[in-house]
Amino acid sequence: MYGFNIILKDSFDNVVKRVTEALKTEGFGVLTDIDVQATMKAKLNVDGAPYRILGACNPPLAHKAITADPDIGLLLPCNVVVREQPDKKINVGFMDPIAVLKLTDNPAITNMAKEVRGKLERVRDKLSTG
Repeated sequence: MYGFNIILKDSFDNVVKRVTEALKTEGFGVLTDIDVQATMKAKLNVDGAPYRILGACNPPLAHKAITADPDIGLLLPCNVVVREQPDKKINVGFMDPIAVLKLTDNPAITNMAKEVRGKLERVRDKLSTG
């Protein structure tokens, strides 16, 4: 599997805010925020449920990764998807850096992926309690 998730009962906008705040506690910032729902409406005139892709980055770890493998940027940042399900619950999905970074055979990257996964799991856990 390439990710893990949590299901929350809250408003979509509040979950996006909570995710962003929880990411900050683990040293991540959101570099990109893609509003898929708005993009599909604007480009294809297709209505869809709220769906955002947050490109999360932990600068010190990203720097270490790029130093270890300059091409690793092809696999960054760590995406977090916030999407509304048909039952109106909010699914927050986290990219599994261990699964994604297996594409490289660099041991330094493998160890870093474990560290990043731990941080993202703590973000998920904070969402379940907050």
